[in-house]
Amino acid sequence: MPMINKLLQSSGFKRIMIFVFIAIALYAMRSMINLILLTFIFTFLMDRLVQFIEGKIPLNRRLLVVISYASIVGLLSYGLVMYLPMIYGEITALIRQLTAFYTAKHDNIVLNYIVERIEDINISSYLEQGVTYVLKYFTDISAISLQVLLALLLSLFFLLEKPRLVEFTRKFKTSKVSSIYVEIEFFAQKFVRTFGKVIEAQLIIAVVNCILTTLALWLMDFPQLGGLSIMIFLLGLIPVAGVIISMIPLTIIAYSIGGFIKVVYVCIAILIIHAIEAYILNPNLMSSKTNLPVFYTFIVLIFSEHFFGIWGLIIGIPIFVFLLDVLEVTETKETVK
Repeated sequence: MPMINKLLQSSGFKRIMIFVFIAIALYAMRSMINLILLTFIFTFLMDRLVQFIEGKIPLNRRLLVVISYASIVGLLSYGLVMYLPMIYGEITALIRQLTAFYTAKHDNIVLNYIVERIEDINISSYLEQGVTYVLKYFTDISAISLQVLLALLLSLFFLLEKPRLVEFTRKFKTSKVSSIYVEIEFFAQKFVRTFGKVIEAQLIIAVVNCILTTLALWLMDFPQLGGLSIMIFLLGLIPVAGVIISMIPLTIIAYSIGGFIKVVYVCIAILIIHAIEAYILNPNLMSSKTNLPVFYTFIVLIFSEHFFGIWGLIIGIPIFVFLLDVLEVTETKETVK
């Protein structure tokens, strides 16, 4: 009994129990996970943006927050109104082009064999399901817009009252739940330092990859650049696997417009851009903990997609890095022989 009481009163056991409680609470609120994640991501990224501008321009923090949000929302609204119909048309044309490639007969024997094998696994049904899912997502745009709007409003109110919120929250440290507050604060700091930073880095890398890849495709006279750039950006949010997935439609389009020589050009361009990401962007933006082996990366993505769906492909690696940080898994110089 004394050993059990000692275990129950230990800080390690208490920390584990609070972590389990937080996980259960989040699972119970899984229907609100979109709103929770969007609010955190908007708040973290906008806070970083405001801090950056604040260091360059000495203005009142609240004024900077309002100007930043007004600028972002204004630019997004303008972009949606002006370019959404064009992008929708380009995505539709892109889907038709990919479908036509699968259904057409080709002169190359190897290519025909590959297409036949793809048809054997009924890839067309998966493509139709994917298109249906995307169209349903766009059809349900009102619900998505409401979630984005609520997330933006919550993050705006948080940043406007950030000093007051921090001061008010610290009062729990001297309350009757101080022991619980200390552990929650520990997890919150770890979460912001790892999950937030990794999401920020993934976003920057996705933007740079999108710009460089779109520029390369423009130089190679690719059609539907608007739809392709959105696809590249979204897939760029998926670590490692996003590059591999994006290669499939890009090589198909390259072959349909220029044959194998165009496929070679695309592969070379993607390899150069991936090298820039691997040797320049990742070392400067990602911490050492995110330098995961490719096997671990794919395992995490597979399981996170299974449990979290599309969100899992984006937040799977950040959550895994957060868990590594909580468990204090650090790199050592020892190597396995």
